[in-house]
Amino acid sequence: MATQTDISNNTKKAPPDRRPIVVSGPSGVGKGTLYGMLFDRHPDTFALSVSHTTRAPRPGEVDGVHYHFVSMEAFEDLIAKDGFVENAKYGRNRYGTSKMTIEEQTKKGKVVVLDIEMEGVKQIKQSGISARYIFIAPPSIETLEQRLRGRGTETEQSIQERLAQAQKELDFSKTPGVHDIIIVNDDLESAYKKFEEFVYKPLE
Repeated sequence: MATQTDISNNTKKAPPDRRPIVVSGPSGVGKGTLYGMLFDRHPDTFALSVSHTTRAPRPGEVDGVHYHFVSMEAFEDLIAKDGFVENAKYGRNRYGTSKMTIEEQTKKGKVVVLDIEMEGVKQIKQSGISARYIFIAPPSIETLEQRLRGRGTETEQSIQERLAQAQKELDFSKTPGVHDIIIVNDDLESAYKKFEEFVYKPLE
């Protein structure tokens, strides 16, 4: 049985499986909250992979922290050089995860966490990169809709688009073998416990 000392020591240790962790799930499901708790409780162990984007920074966003903000030309140059493990286009903007970002953080001894959309998951699966896949699901579409409306930042059109996309992601999550674990974020602490246990589970 784990003692309090074991648990406190665990906060300083990297997980036995050091492969990148791919976290996906619908917008508004609480992915960021869950891996944010992991980072807080295990400082200096994990690193969030900072994506590249061609969109302009929003107020308060810092280049290299929230995103690597690049021109469309620079982004397409990276695509041509096979510099991304995954990339996608949303509206007029492109988003992508660079191989260099993952390599740099791994060399620093960090376990890299990637917050990726459904299409990105498909691309990483095809890239041959060895990773672990966690899908965060809402208790129901209705609950997700309540959360999105509760933000007070979404237009009605945006909410409907996000819900339609969420249904596609939920359907995709049921594909056998795509994710290593599906966690329903109903109760936050309970969902986090499952999240952390999976991240730290012993190597088989």
